[in-house]
Amino acid sequence: MKAAFILIALGLAASPFAGAAQLYQWKDAQGRMVYSDQPPPASVRNAQQKSFKGNVIDDNESYAAKTAREKNPVTLYASACGAPCDMARQLLAERGIPYSGKDPQSSPEAQADLKKLTGNLSVPVIVVGADKIDGFEAGQWHAMLDRAGYPKSAPPGRKPAPQPVPAAAPPAAH
Repeated sequence: MKAAFILIALGLAASPFAGAAQLYQWKDAQGRMVYSDQPPPASVRNAQQKSFKGNVIDDNESYAAKTAREKNPVTLYASACGAPCDMARQLLAERGIPYSGKDPQSSPEAQADLKKLTGNLSVPVIVVGADKIDGFEAGQWHAMLDRAGYPKSAPPGRKPAPQPVPAAAPPAAH
């Protein structure tokens, strides 16, 4: 019977309607435990109804990435700075890491935040939870993301689309 319950639960979890799945549990006339997605007959007493609310299967993010994101969100300060900013974005995309992007060249708020955070306006800067690294050095970035619990690579088919590289501001006329 336990195997039947597990199979039913797994089937419900894999269904596209798992976010609103209902499961009923009761004992039949012979005293056997019954699990079903259909309500029990009216004659059954002491039936229990269970609700399943969402699952990791429905999510576009792995469980490890979701847990790490909740505990240690990632913010990337970057602009059209060339190779360092491009490599920073690529590293995050390859690991499937969701992040907030802030461009100090196009946003006065991001510029003020970066100045307060680092004392200058050099990019890229990564902030993971309460930790930060100024400049791009892949080994240091990987180590910090590993400590925060992020997966080492994106799940197959789940790499986020690379964020667009912001256009460089036109040179000021003199």
